[in-house]
Amino acid sequence: MQDFLFYFKLGWEHIISADALDHQLFILALAAVYVFREWKQVLILVTAFTIGHSLTLALSVLDVIRFSTAWVEFLIPCTIFITALVNLWWKPGKSRSMRTNYYLALLFGLIHGMGFANSIRMMLASDQNLGWGLFGFNVGLEVGQVVCVAIILILTQLFTGVFNIKRRDWIFFVSSGVFAIAFKIALERMPF
Repeated sequence: MQDFLFYFKLGWEHIISADALDHQLFILALAAVYVFREWKQVLILVTAFTIGHSLTLALSVLDVIRFSTAWVEFLIPCTIFITALVNLWWKPGKSRSMRTNYYLALLFGLIHGMGFANSIRMMLASDQNLGWGLFGFNVGLEVGQVVCVAIILILTQLFTGVFNIKRRDWIFFVSSGVFAIAFKIALERMPF
């Protein structure tokens, strides 16, 4: 149980800490198109991201795959600005765009999982309870993401419901800001 709690805290901090800006921006980009009544869809979306993240994290810890850290660190902000860019063409009620979001979350989760894999690989690989460590980390990550999503949905409700900002304008505002920050980070991390 102690291993689980240790890795749970590590997963929680991976999403909540001040150093997790790229992860927080990605969650913001994913959730920007949703409103509070669509919370179930957002949770499925975030879980798809966690599944992708978990898969590459596990494969990397088991040394099945390895990727260049420089390229992964560059691709992470690329996934963020692509997600924000997709939001700019979002149309409410389109099931096709919803499915696209799930696939993007899963695919981009694979890339984000590689980013943290290099720093946690040695810790988990030397641990005798690899399964509990991965499970604890992923549960902590998921709980942290749910907290972030709840904050985002509350803010969206506040701005679109109380302040009567049009949903389309809110999505454009949030996605444009996320795009700009992520694009800047990508330029700073270019590996070539």
